[in-house]
Amino acid sequence: MKSLKHNEVWFLTGSQHLYGAETLREVAANAEVITQSLHDSDQISVSLVFKPIVKTAEEIYAVCQEANQAKNCIGVITWMHTFSPAKMWINGLKILQKPLLHLHTQFNRDIPWDSIDMDFMNLNQSAHGDREFGFLISRMKINRKVVTGHWQDPKVLESIDSWCRAAAGWHDWQGAKYARFGDNMRNVAVTEGDKVEAEMKFGFSVNTFPVGDLVAKINAVTDQELSDLLEVYENDYFLADNLKKGASRRSALADAAKIEIGMRNFLVEGGFKGFTNTFEDLHGMKQLPGIGTQRLMADGYGYAGEGDWKTAALVRAMKVMGTGLEGGSAFMEDYTYHFDPANNMVLGAHMLEVDPVLAKEKPKCEVHPLGIGGKEDPVRLVFNGKAGLSLNASLVDMGNRFRLVVNEVEAQEVPFDLPKLPVARVMWKPLPDMHTGCSGWIYSGGAHHTCFSQSLRTEHLRDFAKIAGLENITIDKNTNLHQLENELRWNELYYQFHK
Repeated sequence: MKSLKHNEVWFLTGSQHLYGAETLREVAANAEVITQSLHDSDQISVSLVFKPIVKTAEEIYAVCQEANQAKNCIGVITWMHTFSPAKMWINGLKILQKPLLHLHTQFNRDIPWDSIDMDFMNLNQSAHGDREFGFLISRMKINRKVVTGHWQDPKVLESIDSWCRAAAGWHDWQGAKYARFGDNMRNVAVTEGDKVEAEMKFGFSVNTFPVGDLVAKINAVTDQELSDLLEVYENDYFLADNLKKGASRRSALADAAKIEIGMRNFLVEGGFKGFTNTFEDLHGMKQLPGIGTQRLMADGYGYAGEGDWKTAALVRAMKVMGTGLEGGSAFMEDYTYHFDPANNMVLGAHMLEVDPVLAKEKPKCEVHPLGIGGKEDPVRLVFNGKAGLSLNASLVDMGNRFRLVVNEVEAQEVPFDLPKLPVARVMWKPLPDMHTGCSGWIYSGGAHHTCFSQSLRTEHLRDFAKIAGLENITIDKNTNLHQLENELRWNELYYQFHK
C-alpha cells in the first residue's frame, strides 16, 4: 500500500434556487476551487472529486445514491455555501451508506470590511447554513465528523485527512476476508468474539481453514521460489552465521521460507487481507511461522496470534489508514513490566510475530528454541523498536457492542542488550503514567493483543470508531481513573438502550 489516491471523497455543496442563477454559478465555482485545492494538497491522502452543487431534494437523493454505488467513493464531504433548507437532505441522507464529514467553512477567510454588502451576505451564509444542516444530522442521529475552520488552514487539512484515512480503513473492511488457520487458542476469552455480528456490523468475514490446506501450499513450493526468497533474506537482513549457506541451521531457514511462500500463496489465491493462527494447531508444519508472518505484515496483511481475528482485522485497517505516513502499525503484546519507580516501562514483544516496520535498524535473522508449540526451532527477525509518540489500540467484543480501547504511549529506546531474549521488542511508557495507563486499560477490558502504531494519532482512531459505530475509550495524558470509571458506567447504560 503505497498510496491512497485511488480512493475518492466526493465534495457536495448545498444551496437552493432562491438565490438566482448568478449566485449559484459563483457557489459552484467556489466549491470547485475548494475541491481542487484539497485534492492537490500534500496534506490530503485521497482524491477529492467535485460534484455539481445540489439545490433540490431530488438532486441530493440522486448524488447520495450514486455515491453508494461508486466503487472508489469512500465517503462524502458536505458544505453549505449558502442556506440549504435541510429537509431537502432527509431522503438522501436516509439512504447514504458512505461515511460523512461536515466541513464548516466559508470561501473567504476574512470579512471584507470595506466592501461587504447584502450580495456578499446572501452568498456567504455557511455560518448559519451549516447550522441548519447540522441540526438535521443530529436529529437523524447520523454519525459524522465536523471540521470547523478555513479550508486553507493546515490544521483543518490535517483533521480532514485524519477522517479520510479512517474512511479508507473502513472502506477496506467492506467485503474483506480473513483466514483463521485452526481455531482459537484453547480457553482464551478475549480473542473470541461474534464473527456473525462482526460481518453484519463491519463488513468483513472470518472463516476457519484447516492447517492441512496451508501445509499443502507449503509442500507445493518450488525450488525456484525457495531460492528467490532465500536470496531476499540474505540481502535484506543480517543473517546469523548458522543460517548462512552451508551452515548448520540453513535447513531451518529454508523451512521458514517455504512456510512464508505457502502462506503468501494461500492468502493471495484466496483474496485474503489478513490471517491468524495458533501454536496449538501446527499439524504438518515444521516450525511456528515467524519470519514469514513478520514479512507478510510488513507487506500490509493484518495479523494476530492465537486465533485473534479481531486484532488481525484492526491491524489491517490501521495499516491502510497509515499508508504513506512515517512509522508503522504492527501486532503487539504487552509482555512484561519494568516497575523501577524512577523509570516505569512496558516491554512489548511477542514470541515471534512483531512487524519489522517498527525496526530501528536493519533486523537480524536468527533461529532459537521457543519453548512452546512442540515444533522445531523457528526463524524470526530480531530488532529493537524506535522511540517516539505512539499508541496501542485494542478491539474487543463486550457482548452487546464492540469497543475500541486506545492508549497513547511514549516509546523508549531499549536500554539493555537483552542477549537471551531473541525477539523483536519495543519499550514504552503508558500515558499519563504507568499506574493510570495500565489500570485504565484493565478497567476498559482492553486485550493483551493490540495494534501498536507509530504512524497514527488518536484522532485517526476516533474518526474510525465513529465511522464504524464502535464504542471508543481513550486513555491519554488527561485521563483520570475516577472519570474513566464513570465514563465506562455511563457507556454501559447508554448501550443498554441504544441498539
